[in-house]
Amino acid sequence: MTTTIRRFGLGLGGALVVLGAIAAVHASAQNTAGAPGSFMGHRGARGIGGGLPLGRLAAKLGLSDAQKDQIKTIMLSHRDEWKSLADRAAAARKALNDAVTADTIDENAIRQASAAQAAVQADRAVARARVHAEVFQVLTPDQQKQARNLQAQMKAKADQFRQRLEQRRGGQP
Repeated sequence: MTTTIRRFGLGLGGALVVLGAIAAVHASAQNTAGAPGSFMGHRGARGIGGGLPLGRLAAKLGLSDAQKDQIKTIMLSHRDEWKSLADRAAAARKALNDAVTADTIDENAIRQASAAQAAVQADRAVARARVHAEVFQVLTPDQQKQARNLQAQMKAKADQFRQRLEQRRGGQP
């Protein structure tokens, strides 16, 4: 293979990688789910069990119709807050990406953009905690215990998944 063809191939491959990265950043900033559902959370539809949608969670916890309505009302009351946080998070991700991929390295700009993104993540965590506390007040003590058990099970599954990934990578985190 000639040097010219090899350079052309490498250049084309590099251009495709850059285009793919740009497409991924653009796609991650899009809200393809449309309007948030009645159980909008940190990364989409979430339930009080730490990730189960309301329907599955209601069945597992034996929620009454009144409890389901109360939980939906709580989630709807926070809809604007979730939307605002999602918009802020998208803007922070874009600002950080712009700082990281700028033509010249501006460490201060990168640190500021990173700190702004961390602040949004902290605000999201506080919002999730508030909603979690409101929803848990609707549950009976037995349902709260069940919800905590479901959360523990999901955490254990996530930990197992991470361990399998690390093993596939040869122990690299």
